[in-house]
Amino acid sequence: MLAVTASAPLAMAKPPELCLMTATELARRLRKREVSAREVLEAHLKHIEAVNPKVNAIVTLVAERAKEQAKAADEAAAKGRFLGPLHGLPMAHKDLKETKGIRTTFGSPLFRDYVPTFTSLPIERMQNAGGITIGKTNTPEFGAGSQTFNPVFGATKNPYDLSRTCGGSSGGAAVALACGLVPIADGSDTGGSLRNPASFCSVVGFRPSVGRVPVVPTGAAWNSISVTGPMGRTVADTALLLSVMASPDPRFPQSLPDPGSRFAQSLDRDMKGVRIGWCSKFAGLPFDRRITAVFEDCRKHFRAMGCVVEEVNPDFSDADEVFRVLRALSFYQQHAAKVKEHRDRIKATVIEEVDLGAKLTGPQVADAEARRSRLFARVAELLAKYEFFVLPTTQVPPFSVDQPYITEIEGTKMRNYIEWMGSCYYITVTGLPAISVPGGYTPEGLPVGVQIVGRNHDDWGVLQAGHAFEKAANVRKWPEAAMA
Repeated sequence: MLAVTASAPLAMAKPPELCLMTATELARRLRKREVSAREVLEAHLKHIEAVNPKVNAIVTLVAERAKEQAKAADEAAAKGRFLGPLHGLPMAHKDLKETKGIRTTFGSPLFRDYVPTFTSLPIERMQNAGGITIGKTNTPEFGAGSQTFNPVFGATKNPYDLSRTCGGSSGGAAVALACGLVPIADGSDTGGSLRNPASFCSVVGFRPSVGRVPVVPTGAAWNSISVTGPMGRTVADTALLLSVMASPDPRFPQSLPDPGSRFAQSLDRDMKGVRIGWCSKFAGLPFDRRITAVFEDCRKHFRAMGCVVEEVNPDFSDADEVFRVLRALSFYQQHAAKVKEHRDRIKATVIEEVDLGAKLTGPQVADAEARRSRLFARVAELLAKYEFFVLPTTQVPPFSVDQPYITEIEGTKMRNYIEWMGSCYYITVTGLPAISVPGGYTPEGLPVGVQIVGRNHDDWGVLQAGHAFEKAANVRKWPEAAMA
């Protein structure tokens, strides 16, 4: 019988013990042949059968295919050959990324039965590293919005309170991780889609620098606000996955040159003396008082790490307008043809974005880029003094799963379906790497994430800071609502 690892509370007796282990621990045991890929897979499939009907995180399951892959992994291991850093680890992929031979719906009725003939590069890299694909995770239609529901599969529920949303758009991935259905998962982020669900589900979501994870094929190779990235239950697990997903590719023009292998190194770092800019009133945005209370309590953890923590209020004026222009432009580029042909079968918010994009003028786009350049320069000045700045990941805790989006925060009315996520998409506009790490819980037991933002292209530093905070705070707990 395997011993329960330190990351798993002793009270959690029902889930298979292999599902409670971190990805790094599972990878170590698989490499030492203390456990087989087939044992790991069977444990996760059993757990999925018990828990997934409650939360609706994994929407397409390819169990038989996965069993064949696990068998092949074990046969290779028996000959002393390991398939890569993810050897034998079950994984599920966001339903926005194409997977050869596996249904990919984008959460849209238009693609309900679409089975791609190719695999997106980030997923291909995960598979080539020995990961075992078990299926796809739920997402809002075409990834629009930070609430995971669509007309194909319905809503994904928050595992800490099944009446609440898990966030989005990588909501299925976050829930699958939180419940132990998979040890690692991929996602993507435009306005917060890796960070928001991570915060809502008490897992880790990392938005890497643009170009850190190449996406091939793509019709938007120069898109500078959307990225693909890793999620995990710990920062180390997240970095392990990034080590596989990262590295340049000549087919992706924004590729960064650094090899992904760097992210497989130890994240340990002495944070004593590191200067932190503390954003308790970030950009004048409204924050639910429960978020503010948890966030302020986290200041003590950074001080315990030896960091120099000072209050800052960076100037993010124009961030909202810049994001709205760039987002509309992106949606028009990706979805205008579909909206033109199938307007009556597409989500209203997607149509809204495409229509906004159609109305943009050259001068508007040029002005947005100029404002974005000035914003980046202002934030760069801040980061010349502080190595990181820290703010709440989200402005509100998880809300009703029946509510499409937040319309008001502490008396401030929201003007559109995405405005309540300014604490994430303002950071998107800068292009800087950012991570959401569990920071605590509201009095109702709802998760709250802390967002750490680093210098340009310093993905490694952000992961180190997140790892140090994670160890100092040590707040993550398993979601009893889903796993009871």
